[in-house]
Amino acid sequence: MLKVEHIGIAVKNMESANSLFSKLFNKDPYKLEKVESEHVSTSFFQMGDTKIELLEAESEDSAIAKFIEKKGEGIHHIAYEVENIESEMKRLASEGFQLINKAPKNGADNKLVCFLHPKSTNGVLIELCQEIKK
Repeated sequence: MLKVEHIGIAVKNMESANSLFSKLFNKDPYKLEKVESEHVSTSFFQMGDTKIELLEAESEDSAIAKFIEKKGEGIHHIAYEVENIESEMKRLASEGFQLINKAPKNGADNKLVCFLHPKSTNGVLIELCQEIKK
């Protein structure tokens, strides 16, 4: 793993969350993006080498809606940048980590992503992400 790529925060209302975090960070988000496959809207703030990703549910059956219903708004996941997501997935599976995804999938911000189940990471949802080369 190369670095913490971003911290994902689940929010109920993107408009009010963007306003709050814009005031907190004294800057506007650099990107707003819908991830149709996950039924979420995202908003990204650049903070040095790390990003903050706000996530709002677009449907009641999305993972973010279920998370907020169960735990409320707050930190949803920590994402780590990897050089080769497929080899990292194989390595982590061989170390006993439970992968939620069997193969990388397209995520927000031009990334391939895969999640590790919190049951195998002391309760923390971990996302692996790799920049999609253009």
